[in-house]
Amino acid sequence: MGQLLGPDFPDHIALAVSGGGDSMAMLALAQNWAHRWGVAFSVVTVDHGLRPESADEARMVGAFCAQIERPHTVLEWRWDGTGNLQDAARRARLDLIDGWRGPIQTVLMAHTSDDVAETFLLRLARGSGVEGLSAMAPMRRAPQGFHILRPCLGMSRAELRHYARVLQVPWADDPSNEDAKYDRSRARALLDRLDVLGLSRDDILATAGRMRRAAVALNARMMSVAEEVVTERAGALLLDRTGFDRVERDTQLRLLAAACMWVSGAEYRPRASGLEGLLDRLTSGGAGTLIGAQIESRANDYVVFREPAAVRDLRAPVGQLWDRRWAVSAPDALAAAQGLEIRALGDAISDCPDWRETGLPRAAIIASPAIWQGAELVCAPLAMAKADWAARIVTPFATWALSH
Repeated sequence: MGQLLGPDFPDHIALAVSGGGDSMAMLALAQNWAHRWGVAFSVVTVDHGLRPESADEARMVGAFCAQIERPHTVLEWRWDGTGNLQDAARRARLDLIDGWRGPIQTVLMAHTSDDVAETFLLRLARGSGVEGLSAMAPMRRAPQGFHILRPCLGMSRAELRHYARVLQVPWADDPSNEDAKYDRSRARALLDRLDVLGLSRDDILATAGRMRRAAVALNARMMSVAEEVVTERAGALLLDRTGFDRVERDTQLRLLAAACMWVSGAEYRPRASGLEGLLDRLTSGGAGTLIGAQIESRANDYVVFREPAAVRDLRAPVGQLWDRRWAVSAPDALAAAQGLEIRALGDAISDCPDWRETGLPRAAIIASPAIWQGAELVCAPLAMAKADWAARIVTPFATWALSH
């Protein structure tokens, strides 16, 4: 805790506690540490409503928090039945925590060394490279902007549960963790049978750690190349073809992945197979889409921008972030106007004859933020010069890349 949060400890942190053995043990550990160092913390539980017992488990967490005199909040989420359940639940958890946290910048989560080993096996099965096989970082920045800390990565699930038993900390077991229909459950079961191959969890953890070190070095190389070949323009990235084409393939793949993630706001790198196929198409003069980003080859550069279809239905009031990356400022006289919202420019690009002056493809401008009042286009800051309106990316590419 001290290594991750210090040397200047924050006044207030948050703990995401599900009620499972790992997170309840983390809660007890954090209670002792925070009491010693005078750091306040609040606890949040996201009830996904996927099992009948989840509400009771949330109440169990609340009862323990009352016992140790720490505030506890339950946030509810219900799956709409679309997409991948586990992925949707994970994204919803981060969004709900972000809406709840207020000024708190640091949220602790109870990932363990077992999670690292399970993730390694899952990524290996998907053909991941160095990045995918790297151990989880003890600290990372969530897409929503807050920091996620994992203070228990050096401990196993068994160690944490032993600690909880000794201190008589309650917890609940989630039966879905043993359900073979989930990939992670099968990976968890496989870890107990690795000895027939002469492998151990420690072997996997050591390899994942080496991959993490390699990834750090390779990313430093990528950042060095990015300084020379990347230009940020109106929410898109231009990659100089001459500079990009002459560097080694791994750096090309890393830079392309980072560009796509920044443009789309994706939390995870694209899969290696899709990324390599896209790179081959680009260097052959083609184009493609990946994780919500669109990429085109041009005479002098590769341009990476937001895929129009991904933002077609996104809406946000003026004054809030749009697509998690754009801040739009209105003239003072209109700042409190009713009915103003940010949506993609779309086909209204026909009302912006000067859009070509941006030097970006038409599709990139179609996907750019515009201000609407009902069906009326008020302004398109990137494609239509209009006094006092402005749109800016809240986190520049270089800043974002350093934190990922």
